[in-house]
Amino acid sequence: MSRLICKFQVVGPVQTNCYFLYREDTKDCVIVDPGDEAKRIKKFIEDQELHPVAILLTHGHFDHVMAVDSVRAAYHIPVYAAEAEKETMHDASINLSINMGGAMLSIEADHWLKDGETITLLDQEVRCILTPGHTVGGMCFYFPKAGMLFSGDTLFQESVGRTDFPGGSMSEIVRSIREKLFVLPDAVQVYPGHGLMTSIKNEKMFNPFAVE
Repeated sequence: MSRLICKFQVVGPVQTNCYFLYREDTKDCVIVDPGDEAKRIKKFIEDQELHPVAILLTHGHFDHVMAVDSVRAAYHIPVYAAEAEKETMHDASINLSINMGGAMLSIEADHWLKDGETITLLDQEVRCILTPGHTVGGMCFYFPKAGMLFSGDTLFQESVGRTDFPGGSMSEIVRSIREKLFVLPDAVQVYPGHGLMTSIKNEKMFNPFAVE
């Protein structure tokens, strides 16, 4: 099986991590959270000679979705997001784009995912883990064979996502992390929506919000 390589760009006004996960052999690529700066994203794809096949959205906040429609149209690829995140993605007051100078974003996914659903991308199983707390329908994407978790704004390096936005809940985000993410193998590498990469082991030891 071909090795998966993960690279990223930091995009937009709040420094969102946009990830490019791709097969070493075919350069088939999944884009996670194309949050802004579509031209930069497309230039990176062209410079790296990648072949996009899908977009994964960890949640619907504006800073994770502003480049979705442009990137989807450029490569004719489907967008995956949690079914529970529909209202957030459709409603500018919930996805916070209403505060961004009248952007008023409403984003539609091509595939709405349920908690625990498994899909196949890049010839690998992807487990879709609903992790409410930052938003109602936040979803993490776990690639078990590669040992990679894309955690969006649920789990950060020794921190967690904000819970003071519409649909947020500190008790929910802590429960999501403890019951759904900390049960994953310690060696799993965590790729968050902002900031530095980490691991499940590190977060179980040092995350002040989620350590019991």
